[in-house]
Amino acid sequence: MRHGTGLLLALGVLVLDQATKWLAIEGLADRPPLAVAPFFNLVLVWNRGVSFGMLAGSGAWALTLVAAAIGAFLVVWLYRESRSVTRAALWLVLAGAVGNVIDRVRFGAVVDFLDFHAFGYHWPAFNVADSAIVIGAGLILLDSLVLSQRANPLGRGER
Repeated sequence: MRHGTGLLLALGVLVLDQATKWLAIEGLADRPPLAVAPFFNLVLVWNRGVSFGMLAGSGAWALTLVAAAIGAFLVVWLYRESRSVTRAALWLVLAGAVGNVIDRVRFGAVVDFLDFHAFGYHWPAFNVADSAIVIGAGLILLDSLVLSQRANPLGRGER
């Protein structure tokens, strides 16, 4: 994946993330969860922590600085990476991280609104940015553990 194509992917994810968060704030504020399907609700949640609300007392600026440092590491990795799948995955992770950092700077918390549940169990609410991060991380794992091994079964030579 070329840098221009990856940047367009990241911008598309970022626009979709921010647009859906705006819709969630406008449409779900001060309302009970909106049941969309027997396993899915829309609900406005202000996540002051990181993944699944962990570290909620750490402060938005501390979490923003950590995210910025991780983002800088990912940018360096991105520009050194030669495999297309991993490059696309890194763009997804970066877009998701930027989307959530924007929320922390604007609101002091991340806007989450997608609420899936089944058999009495609820997955913590999440958003488009979180989805991009998870998909990107999954693709990085897939590429490093499976796809790169198929391309080079003996583990020798160039990637």
